[in-house]
Amino acid sequence: RVWSTRDGKLLQNLVGHTGTVITLAVAQDGALYSGSADCTIRMWSGENGIHLRTLTGHTSAIYALAIGAN
Repeated sequence: RVWSTRDGKLLQNLVGHTGTVITLAVAQDGALYSGSADCTIRMWSGENGIHLRTLTGHTSAIYALAIGAN
Protein backbone atom coordinates (compact mmCIF):
# COMPACT_ATOMS: atom_id res chain seq x y z
CA ARG A 1 0.00 0.00 0.00
CA VAL A 2 1.08 3.55 -0.70
CA TRP A 3 0.11 6.17 1.85
CA SER A 4 0.11 9.97 1.71
CA THR A 5 2.73 11.54 3.97
CA ARG A 6 0.55 14.67 4.19
CA ASP A 7 -2.66 13.23 5.59
CA GLY A 8 -2.09 9.49 6.01
CA LYS A 9 -4.71 8.51 3.45
CA LEU A 10 -4.34 5.43 1.27
CA LEU A 11 -3.27 6.48 -2.23
CA GLN A 12 -2.78 3.13 -3.94
CA ASN A 13 -3.08 -0.55 -3.14
CA LEU A 14 -0.40 -2.44 -5.08
CA VAL A 15 -1.44 -6.07 -5.47
CA GLY A 16 0.78 -8.74 -6.95
CA HIS A 17 3.49 -10.15 -4.67
CA THR A 18 2.79 -13.53 -3.11
CA GLY A 19 5.29 -12.96 -0.28
CA THR A 20 6.02 -10.16 2.16
CA VAL A 21 7.35 -6.98 0.57
CA ILE A 22 10.75 -6.30 2.13
CA THR A 23 12.13 -3.32 0.22
CA LEU A 24 11.00 -0.42 -1.97
CA ALA A 25 12.77 2.01 -4.27
CA VAL A 26 11.55 5.03 -6.21
CA ALA A 27 13.08 5.87 -9.57
CA GLN A 28 13.67 9.43 -10.79
CA ASP A 29 10.69 9.07 -13.15
CA GLY A 30 8.44 8.18 -10.21
CA ALA A 31 8.19 4.43 -10.92
CA LEU A 32 8.09 2.24 -7.81
CA TYR A 33 10.08 -0.98 -7.44
CA SER A 34 9.23 -3.52 -4.76
CA GLY A 35 11.33 -6.48 -3.68
CA SER A 36 9.74 -9.41 -1.93
CA ALA A 37 10.19 -12.69 -0.11
CA ASP A 38 8.60 -14.29 -3.19
CA CYS A 39 11.98 -13.74 -4.97
CA THR A 40 10.62 -11.19 -7.44
CA ILE A 41 10.98 -7.49 -8.10
CA ARG A 42 7.90 -5.72 -9.37
CA MET A 43 7.77 -2.38 -11.16
CA TRP A 44 4.74 -0.14 -10.67
CA SER A 45 3.57 3.14 -12.15
CA GLY A 46 4.02 5.88 -9.57
CA GLU A 47 1.13 7.77 -11.17
CA ASN A 48 -1.64 5.21 -10.95
CA GLY A 49 -0.22 2.05 -9.32
CA ILE A 50 -0.53 -0.12 -12.42
CA HIS A 51 1.79 -3.13 -12.42
CA LEU A 52 4.26 -2.66 -15.29
CA ARG A 53 6.74 -5.53 -15.06
CA THR A 54 7.89 -8.47 -12.94
CA LEU A 55 11.57 -9.37 -12.75
CA THR A 56 12.15 -13.04 -11.95
CA GLY A 57 15.13 -15.34 -11.62
CA HIS A 58 16.30 -14.64 -8.07
CA THR A 59 16.65 -17.69 -5.87
CA SER A 60 16.13 -15.94 -2.55
CA ALA A 61 14.21 -13.00 -1.10
CA ILE A 62 15.03 -9.47 -2.27
CA TYR A 63 16.37 -7.46 0.66
CA ALA A 64 17.63 -4.30 -1.05
CA LEU A 65 17.09 -2.34 -4.24
CA ALA A 66 19.10 0.48 -5.83
CA ILE A 67 17.97 2.43 -8.88
CA GLY A 68 20.61 3.93 -11.17
CA ALA A 69 20.27 7.26 -12.95
CA ASN A 70 19.93 5.63 -16.38
